[in-house]
Order: sequence, then structure tokens, then C-alpha cells
Amino acid sequence: MHIFLATTNSPSLFEALGLNVKLLVEQGVAFLILVWILAKWVYPVLIKAIDTRREQIEAGLEEAKKSQAILEEAETRVEDLLAQARKDADDILARSHQESGAMIADAEAKAKVRAEQIVTDARAQLDADVRKAREALKADTLKLVVSATEQVINEKLDEHKDAGLIKKALQKERA
Repeated sequence: MHIFLATTNSPSLFEALGLNVKLLVEQGVAFLILVWILAKWVYPVLIKAIDTRREQIEAGLEEAKKSQAILEEAETRVEDLLAQARKDADDILARSHQESGAMIADAEAKAKVRAEQIVTDARAQLDADVRKAREALKADTLKLVVSATEQVINEKLDEHKDAGLIKKALQKERA
């Protein structure tokens, strides 16, 4: 029983814990007033600022996504343009090789035709020169024959006799 007597005379639970009930109630009321003031004036402003900041961040993220999409599209276009430019350059090179080959073949054909023309002209000129030289040689030979015949005969023959003697001399020479 002794234990029961000790518990009945013991201080209250708040006093045992070292708490002042009056002070605890005052602090509870002050806390509730502080929460009400914060809820009325501070939290709405703070929440509005947080919401505004969140919207700005979301808008920035959305812009970043759009920018990323635009960048990827631009990179794709650049790659396509580069591929097209390479293809065009290859086509231009192929055409230029074909055209240069055709130009070279054409120039060679023209040069060949020109060379053949030069050779033909040179042969014609040579043939004409040979004919002239033969005619000149024939005329000179005839003069020499006439001169030699005059000296041998020691007389001048008329043209008719000259021609006859020359023909005979030439026929003997050919035979």
C-alpha cells in the first residue's frame, strides 16, 4: 500500500514533465495566431511566387524542348543540304569530266582533220611544184638539145625541123 500512497500524493503529469500548463496554452494560442497570420498574408504571396516561378520554369522547359526540336530539325536540314550539295558536286564533276573528254576528243578530231588537210595541201603543192619543175626541166632540156644540135649541125634549123629532130632524139633516149 505504500506504493499507492506515494502515487496519490505525487504531482500531476504536466508538473512531473516540467511543463507549465498556463505557458503551454499561451504558446499554443500564439502559435495559432502566427499560423493564421502566415496563412492570411505570407503563404498566399509565397505560394503565388512559387507558382509563378514554377510556370516560368515550365515555360523555359517547354521553350527548351521547342528549341531542341528546332535544332534537331535544322541539323536534319543541314545534313540533307550537305548530302544534296555533295551529290550536286559529284554530278558537276562527272559532267565536267564528260565535257572535258568530249572537248578533248573533238579537239583531237579537228587536229586530225587539220593535219590531214595540211598533208593533202602539201602533197598538192608538191605535185604542182614537181609538175612545174618537170615542165621547166623539159623546156630547159629542149633548149639544151636545140643548142647542142645547132652546135653539132652548125646551123640553125627551122622550128619544124627542130621539133622533128627533138622528137627523134627523145624517142631514142627513152628506148
